[in-house]
Amino acid sequence: MGMYPEYMVAPIREDLTSAGFEQLMTPEEVEQVLSGNEGTVLVAVNSVCGCAASKARPALKMAVSSSEKRPDKLVTVFAGMEGEAVAKAREHMLPYPPSSPSIALFKNGELVHMIERYHIEGNDLIRIVDNLKGAFEDYC
Repeated sequence: MGMYPEYMVAPIREDLTSAGFEQLMTPEEVEQVLSGNEGTVLVAVNSVCGCAASKARPALKMAVSSSEKRPDKLVTVFAGMEGEAVAKAREHMLPYPPSSPSIALFKNGELVHMIERYHIEGNDLIRIVDNLKGAFEDYC
């Protein structure tokens, strides 16, 4: 059971799932996606906060839709809801501390790029988009 009623978070989830992100609900799903598979995986730690709504989710959608290169797989976990799935994703994001929202790019199971909350709330939308597109160019 999460911190928020599902009816409240459903449209927030849909903001990313409608853009092609797969919602991971269990630690097993997270482990299956991040455990050294070939290719690139973009993980969005979604949140109900304002910087997720005004910057993180729009930046994710803009970067993915406008990049020539993009990750092979797009996934999301929801902070404050599926705690075990989020904890498993964060294990893979070490040594970075827990942060939501946050965005992580993995290549062949290895964390290669991380955008923490302070990178999101302290930047404008286009800078975040450019950061993501640069990472896609370098690693995808």
